[in-house]
Amino acid sequence: MERFYLIVGDAERVEHLVPLGVKLVQLRIKDRPEADIRAQITRAKVVCEAHDAQLVVNDYWQAALDLGCDFVHLGQEDMDSADFVALRRAGIRFGLSTHDDAELDRALSHDPAYVALGPVYPTLLKKMKWAPQGLDRVTRWKAQVGNTPLVAIGGLTIERLPGVFAAGADSAAVVTDIQRADDPEARTRAWIAACAP
Repeated sequence: MERFYLIVGDAERVEHLVPLGVKLVQLRIKDRPEADIRAQITRAKVVCEAHDAQLVVNDYWQAALDLGCDFVHLGQEDMDSADFVALRRAGIRFGLSTHDDAELDRALSHDPAYVALGPVYPTLLKKMKWAPQGLDRVTRWKAQVGNTPLVAIGGLTIERLPGVFAAGADSAAVVTDIQRADDPEARTRAWIAACAP
């Protein structure tokens, strides 16, 4: 799995940042009309295909299915309504969010392409009902998930990256550090370099 996992809120960001060398990007769209969501997914898919990048569609598994995408990310609430049989039949891989042991057990029962653990550090992006998980939890989660890739998310910065990988994460998902950067393109390049093996 790619060590750098970019998460963006619209297709325009995909168009600007994927050509810099991003190989794994999640399109996380919130509060948009259905037609706009589908248009955004289609735009992002075109860019990712042109640059040999993996697009992951957050939440909207039915749209991903209809539009021929091959990877989705689901939160715990999304798992309640997702048709895992249909996703598997279509060859769509999926990553699942986890925050505690019960959620991890539930996620692993679906044999996901990866599990995400967060927030590892305090995060500014959204109000979380979970306290920061910390690096010890990353290490414990990795021991529990075995060969399933583990994605760390929440409050990640380039400075914190060595500790996150040393703790056992396979991939670092980045939202705010790039979203709020003065120069998102330069910050993306710095992340790509920092995550290089």
